[in-house]
Amino acid sequence: MINAERVLDALGDRTRRRIFTRLRSRACFAGELAEGMNVTRSAVSQHLRVLREAGLVVVRADGTRRLYQVDRRGIEALRRWLDGFWDETLGAFKEAAERAASKARKS
Repeated sequence: MINAERVLDALGDRTRRRIFTRLRSRACFAGELAEGMNVTRSAVSQHLRVLREAGLVVVRADGTRRLYQVDRRGIEALRRWLDGFWDETLGAFKEAAERAASKARKS
């Protein structure tokens, strides 16, 4: 099961967010992801490992290279976590509206 906190932690780093953003449009090899970035290819590989362990990226072998792509399950876990805040907020709003309506009826 993917943990939303690990997803948030992984995306808390600017370089990992840039890598993840690049992967949104298409699958890439680590070397491609390193191009144009101010970090080494090995640093990109380390960032990809963190993204993979957080459930945001999947990897598959393509010969001697590794192809990375977004794992939608990580985004879905984060969305479910965020939706919990909306559920709580809407519940609190409903209660406040019901109290106000009850108060208005009594007046």
